[in-house]
Amino acid sequence: MSRATRATIHLAALRENLKRVREVAPRSKVMAVVKADGYGHGLERVARELSAADAFGVASIADGQRIRATGLSNRVVVLSGIDEPSDIAQMRRLDLESVLHHESQLAWLEEDSAPAGAKPLRTWLKVDTGMHRLGFAPDRVAGVQARLRALPGVDPRSVLMTHFANSDVFDDPISMLQIDRFEGVARAFTGERSLANSAGVLGFPQAHADWVRVGGLLYGISVVAGRSGSAFGFHPAMTLGTRLIAINRVARGERIGYGGTWQCPEDMDVGVAAIGYGDGYPRHAPPGTPVLLRGREAPVVGRVSMDLVTLDLRAHPDARVGDEVLLWGPALPVERVAEAAGTIGYELVCGMTRRVDFVEDHAPLH
Repeated sequence: MSRATRATIHLAALRENLKRVREVAPRSKVMAVVKADGYGHGLERVARELSAADAFGVASIADGQRIRATGLSNRVVVLSGIDEPSDIAQMRRLDLESVLHHESQLAWLEEDSAPAGAKPLRTWLKVDTGMHRLGFAPDRVAGVQARLRALPGVDPRSVLMTHFANSDVFDDPISMLQIDRFEGVARAFTGERSLANSAGVLGFPQAHADWVRVGGLLYGISVVAGRSGSAFGFHPAMTLGTRLIAINRVARGERIGYGGTWQCPEDMDVGVAAIGYGDGYPRHAPPGTPVLLRGREAPVVGRVSMDLVTLDLRAHPDARVGDEVLLWGPALPVERVAEAAGTIGYELVCGMTRRVDFVEDHAPLH
């Protein structure tokens, strides 16, 4: 083995997390969001394990093409929709569905000539209820739906959707305002409805509607401050680990790493683990960020470098070169590491680089 850094993907966790979503939102269909290479877990492996989902959500036609290459026939929704007129033929060929959020996309569909016998393109009509990123204004939705229904190459059964801006704060009035705005539009809309993302599934059951669009929860990750996915009954699907490659005795007052930002308070052992920001571990993880060594926490000290991190081993007199170092996983929630680094777990799992060795764990959950 040339490098010890390894991401283990727990396949049973993916399947169990989908089951858990169905328990939480039993009357809704589930769109499994697998963009960003399956949130860093590997698009193809994630799609295969989540093949019981009612649809997949992806960020690009290329992602949809990868799913089709696996042989899966699930509905696939391109969440940003068509980027140029030529995308329409590609989507029809691959049997993909398009979110529609802008006038330019609607104009391209009106100018398109569907070939004879072509399957009508399915669309998801996005309304901007307060996120102010993508979507039609609420007062435009009825007119847009009428224009879509007039197009022979477009399936008239659109799904009305919106996106929450702050659903990870369960008592936040913004989400309730968005729900109210959405319901005002939906009363005059013919078709299915979709509001809730992962946090919305947990915090706003009144927004489950016909479809829930779930990303992070499928990977066992929460974005709710101070709460892990495990706290809601979900299982982490990734364990990131490496090994100690050196243990050095460093004198009191000596400084560790680039910039000498951390000073040894006493004579002490400092461990060096084979992982860094070149693997996707966050460079901005501050001293005190926890890792697990022999099942017990050890704090990061000094700056994270491209290939290595340094660890305070004062509480680990039994540490040895070759010991496994756990960066995150079921025993150390990625949310804890993310909180220490000032980010969210989504960013960390999506940030794994190509030099990390990915392996699949086929064992059942314990």
